[in-house]
Amino acid sequence: MRRTARLVLMALLMPVAALAGGRRARVHATLTRVPIHLDGLLDEPVWRQAGTIPNLTEQSPDPGAPNPYRTEVKVLVDQKHLYIGIICSDPDPSKIAIHTMERDGNLRGDDTVAVALDTFDDHRTGYVFRINAAGARQDGLISGPEDVSLDWDGIWDARTSRNAHGWTAEIVIPAETLRFHPGQDQWGLNIERTVARDRTVLHWQGTTLDSMFYDFKRDGLLTGVGGLKQGKGLSISPWGLVRSDADLTTGHSTVQGDGGLDVTYNLTPDLTGVLTLNTDFAETEVDTRQVNLTRFPLFFPEKRSFFLEGSSLFTFGSGLHHDFIPFFSRRIGLYEGHQVPIVGGVKVLGRAGRWNIGALDTVTGSSSVADGTNLFAGRVTYDVSDHLTVGTIVTDGDPDGIHSNALYGIDALWQTSTFRGNKNFSVGGWAARSAGDNPAGRHSGWGLKVDYPNDLWDLYFTFKDFGDGLDPALGFLPRPGTRWYQGGGAYQPRPHGGMFGWVRQFFFEAFATYVEDLSGHAESWRVFLTPFNIVTQSGDHAETNLAPQFERLDAPFEVAPGVVIPPGEYHFTRYRIQLESAPHRSWSIGNTVWLGDFYTGSLTQWETYATYTTPSGHLRIRLTAENDYGHLPQGDFIQRLWQAKVAWAFTPDIILSSYTQYDSESGNLGTNTRLRWTFRPGNDLFVVWNHGWEHIPGSPDRLSFQPVSNQLVVKLRWTFRE
Repeated sequence: MRRTARLVLMALLMPVAALAGGRRARVHATLTRVPIHLDGLLDEPVWRQAGTIPNLTEQSPDPGAPNPYRTEVKVLVDQKHLYIGIICSDPDPSKIAIHTMERDGNLRGDDTVAVALDTFDDHRTGYVFRINAAGARQDGLISGPEDVSLDWDGIWDARTSRNAHGWTAEIVIPAETLRFHPGQDQWGLNIERTVARDRTVLHWQGTTLDSMFYDFKRDGLLTGVGGLKQGKGLSISPWGLVRSDADLTTGHSTVQGDGGLDVTYNLTPDLTGVLTLNTDFAETEVDTRQVNLTRFPLFFPEKRSFFLEGSSLFTFGSGLHHDFIPFFSRRIGLYEGHQVPIVGGVKVLGRAGRWNIGALDTVTGSSSVADGTNLFAGRVTYDVSDHLTVGTIVTDGDPDGIHSNALYGIDALWQTSTFRGNKNFSVGGWAARSAGDNPAGRHSGWGLKVDYPNDLWDLYFTFKDFGDGLDPALGFLPRPGTRWYQGGGAYQPRPHGGMFGWVRQFFFEAFATYVEDLSGHAESWRVFLTPFNIVTQSGDHAETNLAPQFERLDAPFEVAPGVVIPPGEYHFTRYRIQLESAPHRSWSIGNTVWLGDFYTGSLTQWETYATYTTPSGHLRIRLTAENDYGHLPQGDFIQRLWQAKVAWAFTPDIILSSYTQYDSESGNLGTNTRLRWTFRPGNDLFVVWNHGWEHIPGSPDRLSFQPVSNQLVVKLRWTFRE
């Protein structure tokens, strides 16, 4: 009872103290002229004189509560590098959770530390660098408290060391990896530590339950970085490869070599130019296959490194998600499922005062599916105040190389983390219009979102209007000619003790989506309800849902090969049961079952996964299976998607992984095996083997396959910096 009263009092006083003091906590990076040997030990004498954060504060589950996980942070700097050392005490080091050593692997369920850097101190954009206790690295670009792209790969390094008292981390971030104002002596900074087994989260700043780690409006200050030099700002990355392709059905095979070049140069201290020639993405992991039981195209995320660099600068509009993306970089170099050669491209990324700038221009070559053409996308935003940002976006070109297309848009976002004292709140709006060889109809769209994303109450409302002639050829818009109303909320209490002491948090949710055509007639609606959803103190998850919905079909819908649902109006209700074990254990399993009515019949969907990781994190195996059983008057169908991913890490810098996928609709089985050896950050050797099989035509055995394709690629990429 006393502890609860103390926590309530602290929660009430924290925003008052912040407003009264008005000062951000700070740590000063100590200048070092002694070389740092990156080994995770922090044993150089200079670490004892480093700028220090003596301890982090518990942010979750009990803000400000005492805990046994003392975390000391030390910061050093020289002319070319920022060094961060973190000492993580643990009363039982044998329970430190590690599940991967892969670069950009899934760190959910791992003991980790993370550094968030706001290098312009603009409280909006920045970088995140995260590592687990085995030294696995993950990095990303932050463009908002809830908007983080973890697909970006920066050049940096880290090492860890475990001991009888816990573990230590040593991180080095080269100045050339970051964009910042040279001479500016203060950056925004926050530090996070997660302890997986009891799901404790520690922060340096932003220690209320409503505080998001990526919210730079709640960060502290890092000083002493004014002496960092970006050098000439020139980075040259040549690459070369040898590729062997074989068509096993015809016996035809080829062997060819290729090469290209990426050049990065700081046009000004704040603006970076990037040039790519003869761009190739042979090392990129294949897309994850998906089962599509809707009548709309699926979304596949961007994975190619050239387009991921600076991708957060092109983020447009509030509340759009995948319903409308004005600039979708996968439209470049990919057309109707086929690769299109990229002759070259140039990007300009960065800031100029209060302006944020992102521009991309590429030239594609001719192929069997598209003519060569020039494609452009540009995005500019202006920080009107600490809370308000306005922006614009322009795209020009059509990937088919034949038609003309352009899109223009404007948007604005006002957001704060001090609403009603210390709550998160934002309001945003956007408008866009396309031009060129567009379909007939209205070529414009607009929308707005009001968002209150907090721990106890999470509420939002979104409106989106897409004209029937709105055609973003370089974007993604699966449902033009529609008007959307979305809203709802979640009540998320955290019981403390009593009969529900084993529950960390409840989630009672109700979300609704209503979509109509431009004449005001309903096309579809769905209500998603959650009468029961809990996460236990150990991280296990159990949830039940029901989702009544409506669909209007104006044309026949082939939901599966040979199964065609006739036009009409359909009401049906789906039910879900989901169970997942906590991710910090060596074995993690989960199962989701959707069942109930589906158009004219019924549909049962089983999605199951199992993950096993050795305690060291060297071996990780994940098996997933989706089996969908449809029973309709128009015919029965079964859709299967099976996936297996195995990764063996010799070290965090030498990873061998294999990703195998089978789906029953195509009848194809494929495997993508990759060896990535990072000699040092920025210098990599890739060996990639792709092999494909297809179902033998006419065979009654669904698992009878014949090999159809084989590809082997060896690619070497090197980076030189000045």
